[in-house]
Amino acid sequence: MNSGQIIFLNGPSSAGKSTLAKAIQQQIDQPFWHVASDQFVAAQMLPARHAEGGDFAWHVMRPRFFRAFHRCLPAIAGAEQNVIVDHVIEFEAWLYELVDLLAPYDVFFVGVYCPLEELERRERLRGDRMPGEARDHLQVVHSFAAYDATVDTSVATPAVHAADVIRAWHGRRAAGVFQQLYTSRHR
Repeated sequence: MNSGQIIFLNGPSSAGKSTLAKAIQQQIDQPFWHVASDQFVAAQMLPARHAEGGDFAWHVMRPRFFRAFHRCLPAIAGAEQNVIVDHVIEFEAWLYELVDLLAPYDVFFVGVYCPLEELERRERLRGDRMPGEARDHLQVVHSFAAYDATVDTSVATPAVHAADVIRAWHGRRAAGVFQQLYTSRHR
């Protein structure tokens, strides 16, 4: 078994990344951890924000939070764990930070797409997102790089998409997008 492999799901909020990650975990022939920044929030690792009656301002802590999240990924992979990363890469600088941090690992970069109308419908149903967050993410999240594979979560079940991602991951023949970006930046 090759450990420290990463399947990196990138897409807007409410696109179905977490659901897809769980479906991949169920189908793939190796153990993979599912890691998402939302899990840190749900675990109540952060102190209460101003909006929650707490002492810290999210706009101040947010950059540090994501730097910490990004840095935990190579730590997990470096401990010989396979990882499915579930993320919204909102800034080009984040992509290149992740490319550099994850350079020692086999990263398979997957774009998770979903039409705006469906994203907004899911966002309303979830009730745990700020209205408009998915729209804002959709405008930038897929603009920084190509992908090794893509899925549109509005057209099939998570199980079908998981099988497609796993098949593409097993069938790849060339260096992935992350490795190509790293190589082009560090020549």
